[in-house]
Amino acid sequence: MLEVRAFPSIPTKILLPIDFSPSSQAALEMAADLAQHFHAELHLLNVIPMFPTTTLPDFVPEGEFLQGARTLAEDHLAKCQVTLRAKGVKSSSSIEVGNDVAGNIMEVVEREHIDMVVISTHGISGWRPLVFGSIAEKVVKLVQCPLLLLRSANPETSAIAQNGAHSEIVAAKA
Repeated sequence: MLEVRAFPSIPTKILLPIDFSPSSQAALEMAADLAQHFHAELHLLNVIPMFPTTTLPDFVPEGEFLQGARTLAEDHLAKCQVTLRAKGVKSSSSIEVGNDVAGNIMEVVEREHIDMVVISTHGISGWRPLVFGSIAEKVVKLVQCPLLLLRSANPETSAIAQNGAHSEIVAAKA
């Protein structure tokens, strides 16, 4: 018989994958509010995509690119954590490097014993998401804990959206 994992009704550890885009910054505000409300710890995750060496120009060594990306992510995460501390939110962070961003997110969910995931979409349109799918879509399909998906406003409708994001609660499969 398939074992169904029971989820606590009140999360104690919330994961926010963050890429420092405007939509993920809006998700940070929502996740911080949730963490405050539930007295939960907020874990910030930045995933640095690893590119095949054939896609990088010859004059940009992969090691330098990754170190520069890691340093930039550390700086951004430190600023986020200062803001969270000022709000009284306990937080932690990690940086992962990999080709499968959704897979990296799922590894952190397991490793950090995450109770809830807050993730934003970027509202990308065109052929890329149709061919590759979005990271948020993959996480929605894979995650086994409650998930809050924050939809970014489309650029054409951004004047309508007052806070820049629409939220939608998605029930994850148990």
